[in-house]
Amino acid sequence: MTHRFDPTSLREYDIRGIVGKTLGPDDARAIGRGFATLLRRAGGTRVAVGRDGRVSSLELEAALVEGLTASGCDVVRIGLGPTPMLYYAEATLEVDGGIQITGSHNPGNYNGFKMVFQHRPFFGQDIQTLGKMAAEGDWDEGEGTVGDADILDNYVGRLLAGYAGGTFRIGWDAGNGAAGPVIDKLVQLLPGEHHTLFTDVDGNFPNHHPDPTEEKNLAHLKALVAEKNLDFGLAFDGDGDRIGAIDGQGRVIWGDQLLSILAEPVLKKDPGATIIADVKASQALYDRIAELGGQPLMWKTGHSLIKTKMKETGAPLAGEMSGHIFFAQDYYGFDDAQYAAVQLINAVHLIGRSMSEIRSAMPAIVNTPEMRFQVDESRKFAVIDEVLERLKAEGADVNDTDGARVNTPDGWWLLRASNTQDVLVARAEAKDQAALERLLAMIDAQLAASGLERGPQAGH
Repeated sequence: MTHRFDPTSLREYDIRGIVGKTLGPDDARAIGRGFATLLRRAGGTRVAVGRDGRVSSLELEAALVEGLTASGCDVVRIGLGPTPMLYYAEATLEVDGGIQITGSHNPGNYNGFKMVFQHRPFFGQDIQTLGKMAAEGDWDEGEGTVGDADILDNYVGRLLAGYAGGTFRIGWDAGNGAAGPVIDKLVQLLPGEHHTLFTDVDGNFPNHHPDPTEEKNLAHLKALVAEKNLDFGLAFDGDGDRIGAIDGQGRVIWGDQLLSILAEPVLKKDPGATIIADVKASQALYDRIAELGGQPLMWKTGHSLIKTKMKETGAPLAGEMSGHIFFAQDYYGFDDAQYAAVQLINAVHLIGRSMSEIRSAMPAIVNTPEMRFQVDESRKFAVIDEVLERLKAEGADVNDTDGARVNTPDGWWLLRASNTQDVLVARAEAKDQAALERLLAMIDAQLAASGLERGPQAGH
C-alpha cells in the first residue's frame, strides 16, 4: 500500500491543508503509519494524540489512530484541548511522541497535524520523510492498542504551579478555540475577578477568527475591558499556542512587548540569561533585555527553529512576534499561551505597576504590521539572496540570520521569505513617520531591483 500527499500540505513546521481538498482521513492514516514506523525504528512505542475543536478533527483523529496502531504503536488519546496540552502530555506521560490534530489559527475548513518526536520538534526534513515513506509504502506492520488519559485537570494544575501573582480584574477571549475548557477551569482557580468570552468550543468560529495577532479580532475583548473597566485582557488563537493581550486602555501589547514584560521576572531569577526573539521583533525588545542584564539573541522565525535554539543555548525564555512564547524556566521549553497568560499576570504583579502603566512606559516607536506579498515560490529565496548581495556590496549594516534585517540611523527594516507560503514578508520600525517612509522606500528600491513591487497585501 502506498499513499501520495498533496504537496502543499507538507509544510515546514506541520502538515496542514483544506479538509476534503488537500487533506483528509487517508492522509491522517498515512501520517500515523509513517510516524509510528519512524518511532518504532527509533526504539519508541507509545504516542499521545490530542485534537482541537474543528468539525473535522474527530474524523481525522480516528484515521490517525488507525494508522498509528496498524504500524504497531500504542496510542494514548487525551481528547479535546489546546496544542500545549498535547505537548504537556508528551513531556509528562510515559510516551515517546505526540501528535495534535489542529488547524491552528487557519479558517474552519482547514486542519492539520503538529508533531513531537522523542521530546523534540518534528519538522522540516522529518515531514518530507513522512511523504517519501508514504509514496514508497515503507511502513512497519503491527497491532497497537488504544487507551485514554484525562489530563485536563493535571494540566491546569501545572499551569498554576508556583503561582504567586496578585489579584487583578481580567478579560479572557478564547475565540471558540480549543483553549476554552482550560480557560474556564483556570479562571476558577485564579484569585481576582475574571470575565470570559467564547470559551465554548465551536469549530465554525462564529464570533471572530481565532488569531489574536490581528487587531480586528480583539474587538470583542476591547469592548469587554472597556465596559467592565478591567485591568487588561488576554486572547488565544485557535489551538492555544499563541497569546494576544491588551492593556486597560484597549491598546494592543504585541508579542515582542509581552516578551519584554515576561523577561523581567525571568532575569531576576536567572541573571545574565540568554533570551531569544525572532527577527521580526522590535529593537526596543533587544535593548530592554540588555538593560535588564540579559543576553538578547536574534533568531529565525518559526516555533520549531526557536525551540531547537533554546535547547542549544539553554535560554529560559523565547518568543516570536506572532505570539508564540516559550518557557524553559520552571517549564518544559514549549510555546504555551495558557502558561504565558499565568506568567504575564505574575510579571505584572512582580513589576508592581498596572499593565497600562507598563505599556505607557515602553518607547514610542512607529512600525508597520507584517506586510506580505505574493512571489513565485521559485523566486522567493533567490530574491533574498540578491538583496543580501546588493546590501553587502553597499556596506550596509545587515543581519542575515533569517532574510535581511538592515539597521540604519532611521531604524530598521526586514525582508525575508516565508517558510510556509509563497510570500515575502517585510517589516520596518522607526522613530517617527518620516523615518518610516524612508525605510519603506529602501524596501521598495530593493524589490524593484529584483523586478518586484510591494503590491497589494497578501492575507495571512
